[in-house]
Amino acid sequence: MKNPIKMIAVGTLSALLLSGCNFGTKNAIEQPAINYLEPDKRLEILKKQDIPFTNYFPFTGLGAYGDVNQRPFAVMVNNHPSARPQSGLYKADLVYEILAEGSITRFLAVYQSELPDVVGPIRSARDYYIYLSKGLEAIYVAYGGSPEAFDLLQHKEIIDYIGGIVRKGYADDQFFYRSDSRKAPHNVYTTKENLIKGAEKRNFSLTQDVEPLSFLSEEEMVNIDGQQAEEVQITYSKSYETSFVYDEDAKNYVRYVNGTKSMDRETKTPISVENILIIEAPHRVVDSTGRRDIDFVGGGKGYLIHMGILQEIEWKNKDGRIIPFDYSGQEARLVPGKTWINVIPTKPGLEKSVSYK
Repeated sequence: MKNPIKMIAVGTLSALLLSGCNFGTKNAIEQPAINYLEPDKRLEILKKQDIPFTNYFPFTGLGAYGDVNQRPFAVMVNNHPSARPQSGLYKADLVYEILAEGSITRFLAVYQSELPDVVGPIRSARDYYIYLSKGLEAIYVAYGGSPEAFDLLQHKEIIDYIGGIVRKGYADDQFFYRSDSRKAPHNVYTTKENLIKGAEKRNFSLTQDVEPLSFLSEEEMVNIDGQQAEEVQITYSKSYETSFVYDEDAKNYVRYVNGTKSMDRETKTPISVENILIIEAPHRVVDSTGRRDIDFVGGGKGYLIHMGILQEIEWKNKDGRIIPFDYSGQEARLVPGKTWINVIPTKPGLEKSVSYK
């Protein structure tokens, strides 16, 4: 990244839509509160609907009966065809899908409300992903990195980082393992226990007050206005076509990649999300490998899709944060649940990269 100050403006989805999270009991979806600091313990869920939730998870808006101040982990996950299906994506509160180099996309999977047993395959860092993680105040997890990423991680000490390759030519696998079922570089994984152990060994705090996203109430969800979008496709290239199909009963979108349903490798759980955010930003190729610089400063166009409806939005930088606005000038808000964020280049842009019906 040629301009670190510029990338601070990436903010994060924790800064997306920030106007607070203030619900009554009926406006959140009941879900177990899982404290990943004590992975073998589960809070007993109160079944009676008339008992108020004591908290709400900041990145999903879902109700909880326990503490919700777990610090996020932001994990780089491989999306090469040889890395599919991935492990643990279905439990991420937020997933960013962004081009890494050439036509290859990579994920930043953000875990706050819970951690999966297995995460991976883990891949290398890019500078703009580091700034996304920094904006979330997350513990960043990657295996290797671009020259710009290594510069940030080694010399500027801007972020708490658990890495398998901490400098060129030196591997530190104590918090990772390689699967025999896949070939390198698509076989590096980590676990819930290793993430916690890595954070503790590095003396990183595992708790923090997480700034919440902003969510719609039940009444507002019923009145969402926009264009019908029961199927959405985002095309990066022939090998990287992300699509979502709306499930009317579940009120969420099931993810597909190149026409195949995305499922967890271990549990076979389909990946589904309540919100899809698609924004366009200027991309610039910076080296012969095809790595990119992505400009998140100037704002641009985007789509926010939920409840079978697509809304055109504009995203802007606000105090170093990415904020989507509707065309009335109000901050857009999410449906309680998980969110998938696709970032696409301004050229060819939304009209040519995204289709829906």
